[in-house]
Amino acid sequence: MRRLIGILFLLVSWNSLLGQSDMTPGFDLLEKGDFEAAEQFFETYLNTDPDNKTAKICYGRAVGLNGDPERATLLFGALKDRFPNDYEITVNYNESFLWGKQYQTAKPLYKDLVARYPDKFGALLGYANTLSNLKEYEEALLWVDKALLLQPENQSAKVSKKYMRLGYANQFANAQEYAKAEALLLPIFEDFPEDDDVLLNLANLYLLTKSTEKAKAVYWRYATTGKDSIAAMNGIALAEHIAMNDKQALKVASVAKSNVGRFNDTLLLGRTYERYVQALVWNRKYASARQEIALLEPEYHDRNWLRSLKATLGMYTANFKMSLENYGAILEKDENSFDGNLGRANALFASDRIVPAYRAAFQTLRIFKDQKDALGFIEKLNAAYTPVVKDHAAYTFDNGNNVAFSNTLGADIPFSTRFKTSVSYQFRTSENTVTLNKADSHVLSVGADYKIVPNVDLKGVFGINNSRFETSYTQPVIDLKLVTKPLRLQNLEIGYKREVQNFNADLIEREIVMNHYGLNYNLGTNFNLGWYTQAMHTRQTDDNTRNLLFTSLYYSLMRKPALKVGLNYQYISFADQLPTVYFSPEEYQAVELFADMRGEFSAHTTYMASAATGLQQVEQDPQTVIFRAEAGLTHQFGKRLVANLYGKYSNIASATAAGFEFTEVGIKLKWMLAEKPLFYATLDTK
Repeated sequence: MRRLIGILFLLVSWNSLLGQSDMTPGFDLLEKGDFEAAEQFFETYLNTDPDNKTAKICYGRAVGLNGDPERATLLFGALKDRFPNDYEITVNYNESFLWGKQYQTAKPLYKDLVARYPDKFGALLGYANTLSNLKEYEEALLWVDKALLLQPENQSAKVSKKYMRLGYANQFANAQEYAKAEALLLPIFEDFPEDDDVLLNLANLYLLTKSTEKAKAVYWRYATTGKDSIAAMNGIALAEHIAMNDKQALKVASVAKSNVGRFNDTLLLGRTYERYVQALVWNRKYASARQEIALLEPEYHDRNWLRSLKATLGMYTANFKMSLENYGAILEKDENSFDGNLGRANALFASDRIVPAYRAAFQTLRIFKDQKDALGFIEKLNAAYTPVVKDHAAYTFDNGNNVAFSNTLGADIPFSTRFKTSVSYQFRTSENTVTLNKADSHVLSVGADYKIVPNVDLKGVFGINNSRFETSYTQPVIDLKLVTKPLRLQNLEIGYKREVQNFNADLIEREIVMNHYGLNYNLGTNFNLGWYTQAMHTRQTDDNTRNLLFTSLYYSLMRKPALKVGLNYQYISFADQLPTVYFSPEEYQAVELFADMRGEFSAHTTYMASAATGLQQVEQDPQTVIFRAEAGLTHQFGKRLVANLYGKYSNIASATAAGFEFTEVGIKLKWMLAEKPLFYATLDTK
């Protein structure tokens, strides 16, 4: 770049300078970019000819380009005082501010210069480059085009224009205006066919838009040499990952890894091994990834890319402490690292440290203005902590001639990342179309969630249930939970719930209150296997008790769409059998196989479908086949409104009887009351 600047702004009277043969060696040194030798040459020359203006200009250029732009500015400033209207001195004086990255200072100087010398190529190009360094690309392109009108084939101006277009395209890409970015990149090929910088920027643009086939095609265009082929395969592996072809990504990364050793390129080797380990992680080959990292550790232990791999492995395996340690080490070495800053934000969020996660994301945006992933991360946090109104309407019917309609309207209001309140009102009307028994229930409740420490939450809901039939009664309802993550990949809930039985009109009329004491426990693994268990003991106001155990062993077959299959077992036992009142066997068991799939039709529309079938047995009765299914469709209308339609069916034994069939259809709505949380203004967003 220094050589380029030297060529760009070499004196307009260069031809006349070449005529002074005793300075020719110094000119050659400047042109070659050997600025230290050029500085010594012209310093010696000025000892013999101290008033030679040309030698002083060249000496000033050598000083500035040799790493001392402030001294160069002083040298040119002294010359400018003696020759205030000398163009050559003025243009070099202005350029010295560019060497010192004082672009704001240089801008008005160049603006004045092009006003006085509108036909001077060096002035026009200098002004264009100044604007480009200030990221004022639109105006910079106008001025570089003016310079090219004077010298249409000037290579230096064409190079400057190329980098202006690259910078401008990057601005549009960050603003997610991808079509405009592409329109800026493609014309560069007219002056620089198959330019490497443009190809890589174009491929990255296609990765951002998930146009993975286009990205792969561009990477193959880039692969014109052996080394470039390795770099291209690294990019193609990432494209395959984005396209959710992780097995193919690992194949490509493996080929790149096996060939990169042929080239003595430390940077390329690091990037290739990094992509290979990433591909192992994407394919959940965590043991292999750990082994590769261990092999790389002795030689590359102080490299940020290896720390990033450790952090990534930690995120995928829920070892967030390891991730935070490595992201912290990255930032100690490079506080402006994108991976370090946004990676740390994600690790903090995964560790349930929300405010520090916000701050890390804001820091990322300070360094990388309008960066898409950082903005998306903050938007995700905002969505989790912004006040919302929710409504859930459902219609149910069963083969016992019971029909019911319910509607629950509620609101969640987070006052901080640690404290949230809620309020809800539920109306439910139930009727038996044969007996004509009819009952209504109204439940009004308020709740509060408090985060005691990260990953330990206390949740409470308190309310009243008013049930009405021929007469009416009112009962308090309570729901208390302690929600924890005691260890990695584990979730544990311990709770107490007091509720009124309201499944149908007959049960509502009996005023049965249930006191549930239970726990839910989920154990995940890094090899796709999981285990969920629910245990509950219930004491009822009719002096009956119930014990329930539900356990599920499941395995994740795919991630996109997410497909999970498993085996469920359920056991229920009542102390007293009251078959004429409600389903209360001494012993009930059910075993079923299930499958659950969740995916997306588009960025705003997702779906879910699950089904289970198996056998159930009530006491010593013959086994019967059970089947249940559920399907749902969710659509996001803008950023603040989400709707979900669902339906479900089950013939598993329930609160009423065996041989029971139950169907429910419903709709859920969620509307964010604002775009940001109430406490957003108190966060350090600047």
